[in-house]
Amino acid sequence: MTIAIRPATAEDLPLIASLIRALADYEKLSHEVRFDEAVLGQKLFGPRPYAEVVIGELDGTPQGFALFFHNFSTFEGKPGIYLEDLFVRPEARGSGLGKALLSHLAALVIERDCARLEWSVLDWNAPAIGFYKSLGAKFMDEWTVMRVDGQALVQLSGNN
Repeated sequence: MTIAIRPATAEDLPLIASLIRALADYEKLSHEVRFDEAVLGQKLFGPRPYAEVVIGELDGTPQGFALFFHNFSTFEGKPGIYLEDLFVRPEARGSGLGKALLSHLAALVIERDCARLEWSVLDWNAPAIGFYKSLGAKFMDEWTVMRVDGQALVQLSGNN
């Protein structure tokens, strides 16, 4: 079995959209998927890309992806990479593809002189948590994710 990781291109947009939907289905969050594929394409491949995507292939067949972007650590004085989504189709799990995707991102962190690679994991996803721990990832228990969206975001912006 041959594993390959490659940067996504605009031609991969339908594939990326289908992998995002498969991830949402796995996470029981399909009802949360609201993206417009054309807008997603613009945000990923337009004049100012906001995120990057790599595609993971097994024997030339796309079986997973990682979507990531840069963040910044003021304490380190360097950027980092934040992994927004990592997904491997269920039939390809156990093949080493997930580890290959994370290894690719770790190499980018080093190549780009970044300070760290970070991501979030759903607390019920025991298989993913076990996998991440086996790679040396640690919980950041002292941090809690906060979010403002929807009407609260509009109100906070003062544009109500």
